[in-house]
Amino acid sequence: MARVSVIVPCFEDGPLLAEAVASIEELEPVELVVVDDCSTTGETLAVLDRLEADGIRIVRHEQNRGLAESRNTGLRATAAPYVFPLDSDDLAVPGALARMADRLDGHPGAAVCFGDYEELGASNLVRAVPPQLDPFRIAYTNEYPVTSLFRRSVLEEVGGWRMIGAGYEDWDLWMTLAERGEQGIHAGPGVLTYRRRVHAGRMLSRAKREHRALYAKLQSDHPRLFGELRRHRRASELSSVRKLLYPLVYGGRRRFVAERRLKALLDRLGVWTLRR
Repeated sequence: MARVSVIVPCFEDGPLLAEAVASIEELEPVELVVVDDCSTTGETLAVLDRLEADGIRIVRHEQNRGLAESRNTGLRATAAPYVFPLDSDDLAVPGALARMADRLDGHPGAAVCFGDYEELGASNLVRAVPPQLDPFRIAYTNEYPVTSLFRRSVLEEVGGWRMIGAGYEDWDLWMTLAERGEQGIHAGPGVLTYRRRVHAGRMLSRAKREHRALYAKLQSDHPRLFGELRRHRRASELSSVRKLLYPLVYGGRRRFVAERRLKALLDRLGVWTLRR
């Protein structure tokens, strides 16, 4: 039996979907399912038909239900003990699934294993991910990729993903895990676990306009996490300076267009990134 289920939600992603599926290269069996969220374009339907003809399992929604429900459909359609959600416009890293599964095998108390990831866009860079799941960090900003390896039993206990708003379902899941006191472990220093395409059409780029309302909903839905921030602040391994900055820089404040240029500058300076 496979140790890892890979869930690939798809909506009108055409050739990118084919690239995502082809990027899954492991020396051990992998349970793979593509969930089509009622795509209609001929190009995407042709890719889905080719993948199905090649033996890839395709589960189809009869109506569009969104990313969260597509992942949940994939969760219900698979059975391996570890679950890896891979967006159809992203790429897996060969061998990363087995490495993360080995880490979870060796740490039975951990709910999830994550690693660093490469962003593919105007300029490629490697984004550093914190070494462990930190409730103080997650209360203010999401620095953890949903393209991680989750223990199925934990995902099923929390009900999988909830529909919150474009792209914030991932942050909501991390908050749920942090609120429960779940442990998250890193795959290892500098270990890449996937490659993320950065482009204007991604949900998170569109959701910035609704950030304040979405963040307020997250606060309302996770009272225990936010009610224990003092304790989480003391336990966090962040430096004293960053503990002061996180509530000011992140949280529910309004986002400005100029911040994109500031973020690009910080990336060039190596803040929250790693040298390739």
